[in-house]
Amino acid sequence: MTVRAVSSRVKTDRIVPLSAPSRYGAAMPPPLPPDPSRRNEQSRRAILDAALSLVGELGYDNVSIEAIAKRAGCGKQTIYRWWPSKGAVVLEAATQSLDPVVVFPDTGDLVADLRTQLVDILELINTTSFGAAYRGVIAAGQSDPDLLDDVYKRVVEPNIHGFGARAALARERGEIRADADIQTLRDVLYGVIEYRMFHAMPLDAEHIDALLKLTFEGVR
Repeated sequence: MTVRAVSSRVKTDRIVPLSAPSRYGAAMPPPLPPDPSRRNEQSRRAILDAALSLVGELGYDNVSIEAIAKRAGCGKQTIYRWWPSKGAVVLEAATQSLDPVVVFPDTGDLVADLRTQLVDILELINTTSFGAAYRGVIAAGQSDPDLLDDVYKRVVEPNIHGFGARAALARERGEIRADADIQTLRDVLYGVIEYRMFHAMPLDAEHIDALLKLTFEGVR
């Protein structure tokens, strides 16, 4: 009598997840998205300072995540944990230097208050790496819709709201005509700044004074 061996393998319909360990070793988990809440403040500050200074020294296109990490004294994995791209790092660095100077003062004189703000922005462009960083981010944003959307949310939208509130108050006080077009007024004032900055054209306080004189003669 012949005895046949019976296989001990048993078929199963149980589904094993792809991330489960195999006999060849544990499977790699999927990469996590950037998580700003996990940032160490000292490392974050070092990375942003490094990004801005390198852009000023080398130009936006010549700066890499590796170079930023080396200057900041951290690993590039740290940067990618907190930001999705070089553009996102540089944008945050640029906006942090911009935020303190775009606050609208209120002395009761809209033109004087705008001159204070615009001259402060001018000083930032002319004496720091902000102009080079912002130009680089805008250029990168042409092929990165998420970055361009972030520029709008971080830079443009706050300015629209801030200027709108200050101009509406000026309209109530009679500093400008009741029918003054606030949106167009804002576009004219800041559009000139951006135009000259993007084209690396000279920009000084005399340009600001001429711009304010020309603009407000039409709304008073």
